[in-house]
Amino acid sequence: MKAVIGLEDGTVLGGQSFTGPGEAVGEIVFNTSMSGYQEVLTDPSYAGQLVTMTYPLIGNYGVNEEDMESVTVYPRAFLMREYQDMPSNYRATGTLAELLKKYAILGISGIDTRRLTRVIRTGGAMKAVISTEDLDGDSLVRRAREWPGLGGRDMVQEVTAAQPYRWTEQGPVPGCGWNAADGGRLKVVAYDFGIKYNQLRCMYRRGCSLQVVPATTSAAEVLAMGPDGVFLSNGPGDPAGVAGVVENVRALLGKKPIFGICLGHQMLGLAYGGTTYKLKFGHRGGNQPVKDLTTGKVEITSQNHGYCVDPATLPEEVEVTHINLNDGSLEGMRHRSYPAFSVQYHPEHAPGPHDAEYLFDRFVDLMRQDNKTS
Repeated sequence: MKAVIGLEDGTVLGGQSFTGPGEAVGEIVFNTSMSGYQEVLTDPSYAGQLVTMTYPLIGNYGVNEEDMESVTVYPRAFLMREYQDMPSNYRATGTLAELLKKYAILGISGIDTRRLTRVIRTGGAMKAVISTEDLDGDSLVRRAREWPGLGGRDMVQEVTAAQPYRWTEQGPVPGCGWNAADGGRLKVVAYDFGIKYNQLRCMYRRGCSLQVVPATTSAAEVLAMGPDGVFLSNGPGDPAGVAGVVENVRALLGKKPIFGICLGHQMLGLAYGGTTYKLKFGHRGGNQPVKDLTTGKVEITSQNHGYCVDPATLPEEVEVTHINLNDGSLEGMRHRSYPAFSVQYHPEHAPGPHDAEYLFDRFVDLMRQDNKTS
């Protein structure tokens, strides 16, 4: 089924839908990972976006329930050069097309992804419309320009959990309160700004009992739970557009150890008094080099963000700990007085390299140290 894409800069590209008829409007971005497409699709940080995979062959190992990083699929469309509808992998329980159809997401193949990626790198992440119904390129470009975009919008409210839940070895279980079977474990309250399951798995494996709460949960409610630490998850969109969270994070500073990832990192930056800015085309993929300034080591990281904390706006009390070796942007920071640190990238991988998983050990050590001194 023929499909046409119109970008706000006037670019028009053609392809084919392998998921049936439909339309999608969103911010078009690209991801440079060679694999991990199911984890990309189920990452809430991609809410509101049209995701282009730069690797030319997608779908060859199918999909399975185990690789879901959340309860649903979040991009509004998924674009690739070539789709493989006959997966060959012993773990596969279905095809990529079946997954996309289940959640009513457009899957588009036959795209000149090299050209599209160059357009995004040159012009930046931009608004776009994909359609199998409106095949007029000029109409699609006009509609893309008319769409208000994601800047300044609170996308977290669209992906955060409606109710608290506990994380167990079997996955999420509805309810609020600590699991009696987890006696002796460190208690962590995890804010869900668009959390990925592997973040919870990484902490659970390290001896943490996990209570996940909606993004709107107040600092007072969190402290009343008596946690040993507070975790700030990843999430979608413009951090400056998220309502109420910064005030809660600021109220938690110095009270309990805090670890933030991606949007959680940006929320900490805003709570410190810093500002954020939009990157031209963002960092998305499993091959981003980051230097840990505290050790001098370089790690290859998994990333997915379009915004960044401006280090020049951070107060003296905040130390930059990690930088991106491609563009020098801020990738990690810690407070010199409070037990709080964060990174812009994804140490939980899924997909991507495992180089940065040590950061969960740092969080556990920080909580244990805080327990000894309190």
